[in-house]
Amino acid sequence: MPTDTSPARHQAAHASLSPLARRFIALRQQTEALIQPLSPEDCQLQSMPDASPAKWHLAHLTWFFETFILERFEPGFTPFDAGFRVLFNSYYNGVGDKYPRPKRGLISRPSLDEVLAYRAQVNQRMLAVIGAVEAGADSAQQQELKELVTLGLHHEQQHQELLLTDIKHALSFNPARPAYASRWPLAGIHPQPVEWLRHEAGLVEHGYDAARDGEFAFDNETPRHKAYVAAFELASRPVTNGEIMAFIADKGYQRPELWLSMGWDWVTENKVNLPFYWQGDESGYQHFTLQGLIDVDPNTPACHLSYFEADAFARWAGARLPTEFEWELAARGLPAGAAAQGNFVETSAFHPLPQQEGSRGLPAQMFGDVWEWTQSNYNPYPGYKPWEGLVGEYNGKFMCNQFVLRGGSCATPQSHMRASYRNFFPPDARWQFSGLRLARNLA
Repeated sequence: MPTDTSPARHQAAHASLSPLARRFIALRQQTEALIQPLSPEDCQLQSMPDASPAKWHLAHLTWFFETFILERFEPGFTPFDAGFRVLFNSYYNGVGDKYPRPKRGLISRPSLDEVLAYRAQVNQRMLAVIGAVEAGADSAQQQELKELVTLGLHHEQQHQELLLTDIKHALSFNPARPAYASRWPLAGIHPQPVEWLRHEAGLVEHGYDAARDGEFAFDNETPRHKAYVAAFELASRPVTNGEIMAFIADKGYQRPELWLSMGWDWVTENKVNLPFYWQGDESGYQHFTLQGLIDVDPNTPACHLSYFEADAFARWAGARLPTEFEWELAARGLPAGAAAQGNFVETSAFHPLPQQEGSRGLPAQMFGDVWEWTQSNYNPYPGYKPWEGLVGEYNGKFMCNQFVLRGGSCATPQSHMRASYRNFFPPDARWQFSGLRLARNLA
């Protein structure tokens, strides 16, 4: 008899799973849904060393669960393919050898179908392990499993965003300007004026707060600690494309006095004169998006800006970038649940959207739309301790030559975001959905 694959059967099967197992399978399915618009050829593309093929993301995420959970908890563990341990290791030196990151696009085999089969097999084994440990292991093992699976799911959500930013970069090289998704309407948008929101000086609690931020945080968000913040003002919304156009019209990319020394070297060496993905001139600009090539909307938050560009724009505007402490202080002043609101990947716009309503005395679009550069170096908090074991390589070893971004983007999964979340990139990175919000000193 044929197998019953109806939605009702799948729903009934999922209903019998534990909350952790249901979340595991739901997030794994969300990742695979992101590749539905892509061909196998699309999934093979690697357009620069900092990006990875979609196929590699799919396999690496499965490698993570196989390596850190199945190998630890599955009786008689046998890898799906022993060669995958090297092929799909990212940066875990404690695990062993790694295939060179810049050459991931050369891995034509395994095929996309084989990678999807790898995912399916590991999914089934993971569900079996979760069920067995939850039913029969001691409480310490159950807690260890839950923590590792939860980490793996947040890791998966990080790569969901990377999959989108990486495929956008790859598709941008095609002269046909192919769209990843269908076009969305941008009608009836009106510019929102900037309000400057005042914050008084004081010693504030900073970092992950389980009562407000949820059950999970990465180790770089801890420990919670006190930080002094001087009086400042924060802009009520992110900088828009229209404001970037004014910067361009005022020769902002040609004025060395606006740029950090490294930033000016970067501008001149790379002949940068527009934001990433932009083309055209003052008579009209277009930019490549996951919706294809579209006109630049002046009221939409600007994105794909490097730290160098964000810092130069802030200086041109007579302002500065906020520190991450200032950003978090402002975000904590929003109503409860604000981190779960906004234009995230679930909106399916795959692009920042304009502010729809006035600010009403509160900062708008703090979460979603664009990651916001801060002037803060990506450093450990006082008392920071990386996680124990192999997963301790996750964050701490990158605390050098990077700047912190806050708030998530239109490619970030909604449930992945919280006020304490710290993203980080080097100052010349532009392929992420990175923008900025201005701050000003107060006497």
